[in-house]
Amino acid sequence: MEALQKVRIRKGDTVVVIAGRDRGKSGKVLSVDRTAGRVVVEKLNMIKRHTKPNQKVKQGGILEREAPLAISNVMFLCPVTQKPTRLGVRVQADGKRVRFSKKSKDTVE
Repeated sequence: MEALQKVRIRKGDTVVVIAGRDRGKSGKVLSVDRTAGRVVVEKLNMIKRHTKPNQKVKQGGILEREAPLAISNVMFLCPVTQKPTRLGVRVQADGKRVRFSKKSKDTVE
């Protein structure tokens, strides 16, 4: 059994790519794969997929879709400062765990 990575980025977060072909671009996270350590970001890391027609895809041909990126190559975009930042986790007084931006110290979500 593969170990799950400890990941603070979640589906729906806005992230910035910090390395690779799409460096500097930002987008929304569509999915997170903790076992492979990868994320799929909306409209980034686009690849061309040659597809045959089938039940799901009636029209075959060359389709463009997002490919997964390594989690290490993306950083959370702070909603307050609009800059890439790391995330931390703190426990509130009521015992609830929340994520916070290390740059602005504000809670996320």
